Amino acid sequence: MTEHEAQPTAERDRAHREAGQDQPHSAAGEQPAAQENGAQVSTDGTSASSPEAAIPELVIISGMSGAGRSTAAKCLEDLGWFVVDNLPPALIPTMVELGARSQGNVARIAVVVDVRGRRFFDNLRESLADLDTRGVTRRIVFLESSDDALVRRFESVRRPHPLQGDGRIVDGIAAERQLLRELRGDADLVIDTSSLNVHELRAKMDAQFAGEEEPELRATVMSFGFKYGLPVDADLVADMRFLPNPHWVPELRPFTGLNEEVSAYVFNQPGAKDFLDRYAELLRLIAAGYRREGKRYVTIAIGCTGGKHRSVAMSEKLAARLAAEGVETVVVHRDMGRE
Repeated sequence: MTEHEAQPTAERDRAHREAGQDQPHSAAGEQPAAQENGAQVSTDGTSASSPEAAIPELVIISGMSGAGRSTAAKCLEDLGWFVVDNLPPALIPTMVELGARSQGNVARIAVVVDVRGRRFFDNLRESLADLDTRGVTRRIVFLESSDDALVRRFESVRRPHPLQGDGRIVDGIAAERQLLRELRGDADLVIDTSSLNVHELRAKMDAQFAGEEEPELRATVMSFGFKYGLPVDADLVADMRFLPNPHWVPELRPFTGLNEEVSAYVFNQPGAKDFLDRYAELLRLIAAGYRREGKRYVTIAIGCTGGKHRSVAMSEKLAARLAAEGVETVVVHRDMGRE
């Protein structure tokens, strides 16, 4: 091509560049708007005319591998939550932001995360701090289980623990429990699945999340027997072994604390009614603090030797007190019937 033939093309290019400079500019400090599918969109990706986005509610499901995270997630999915499994913690704020842009179509998000390394855990803490600064309502549900139960579950499916490496299953469980220790302490709700089947775990999740309106505080009052071990998901533990044991009264031994005669025997003992009154008063103080700190779930464990008489009777009375004061309360008798 000769220079004479190329000249018109160069002139046209120059004209196009000059025409581009004549396009109207945005006001000082404003970003020019782009067109995307016919809608005006700012350079930061948000709609220039969209209404203020509603921040979705967030639940983070975590806990021990084999403790039932997937079951808990499926339960929330059935309740209408938008569930994301195995989302990297660093992406949780992004997920919440996308939900906020859904124009109310994604109002509740549940994210399942597991912590398998220190760097992973640091990312989770940073994401939680970011969510707090944004004012996101978030809760942490932690699934717990005993070592024995976890070993049985892994052996039944013939799968290794994700952290055991060349060691044993118990080595992987110990490593994971150590990594999750801090997260468990920050959890709003801890569920011990050691003795729960799938249906019982779903029932617990339904009880906590199925209601349309979230109460200020929910309490689980659990009776148990010390000889069967402390409940690992208990926030508060009280010991009823300071009261005489109805087990040693032949006519009361076959019955439980649900029986009126057994309950009357327990509360006719010195100190029983005083304990109920003072412990209920203490729980009022603790409940007020829990509300201020945003904790919505509390498990109160009441123990005696076998979990059959004294702890059952006291749990029933205490639960009735809490319910009368506006605390949504569930009573669980963990060990009743084991003898």
